[in-house]
Amino acid sequence: MSEQKDLKRVAYYPGCALEGTGHAYDRSTRAVGKELGLDLVEVENWNCCGAMEVKNIDPKLQTYLSSRVMSIASEDMGFDTVMAPCNGCYHNLKKAEYDLTNDPENVAVTERLSEKAGHPTYKPGSVETIHALDWLKRAIGEEGLKERITHSLKGLKIANYYGCMYTRPRHIFPEKDQGPGSESTLQPHFMDDLLEAAGAEIVDYPLKTACCGGAHTLSDSDTSTKLVLNLLEAADECDADIIATECPTCHSGLEMHQIRAETKLGKKTNAKIVYFTQLIGLALGMNARTVGIHENVSDSINFFREKGLA
Repeated sequence: MSEQKDLKRVAYYPGCALEGTGHAYDRSTRAVGKELGLDLVEVENWNCCGAMEVKNIDPKLQTYLSSRVMSIASEDMGFDTVMAPCNGCYHNLKKAEYDLTNDPENVAVTERLSEKAGHPTYKPGSVETIHALDWLKRAIGEEGLKERITHSLKGLKIANYYGCMYTRPRHIFPEKDQGPGSESTLQPHFMDDLLEAAGAEIVDYPLKTACCGGAHTLSDSDTSTKLVLNLLEAADECDADIIATECPTCHSGLEMHQIRAETKLGKKTNAKIVYFTQLIGLALGMNARTVGIHENVSDSINFFREKGLA
């Protein structure tokens, strides 16, 4: 699909997490979009993408659930682009697109379930699924963002954390690794580009795509805490003030396990955990409450006040 596509009006698939623990991400994404003149039209009657639970039990059912979201956006709403800010939702819709293009068994199951549910079977290629980073990068871009900045993030040292599902497995992201202008699966940089345009100092963070253990939080909290502690300590080693996130599962995990690492392991770390959309909102001059800073467990409101951003 063309990189020149107009992304100023897209179908918005928030997913389950953004209605719960990731509400600040939803709040800040919608607020930033509105401030930048971008139109997010929520997918009607959307359902869970299948997340991790359904995919682990029945991958073909997960393919169907994700395909239904794309079918509604395409067939019922007439969109050719779905924006999913959650890494899990983004990943699962991209995987469903791949599976329905390459796996006849997945196609057969999806056709059967779609007919039973009474809606058109999704046709691969009808929509392009993009992440919130793609959306802002392609709809506004660094130069467009710079023109709109009223409260520079200058002086903030930020470690950008993308998580593992944003880039893996590589084969479901054919638009990445396509040379200049495209995202990289090895060294993703879209968040770096946008926040640097907003004035921030981006530190060289070596664990930007390492796993946070989000899938294991309930079954093995100790392992998740240790994985998150690696991320937090690496950010402190980089002298980062903030770890910027773009995934609700990663964000919640970093916040909760930062507390758990201190209380259970006696390991205190200092970096604040903040969604990248919250940071862009602040740079656009938006109120801290408008972008949901008060909803974060990682208490950063006083820090931003000291920086003149809240």
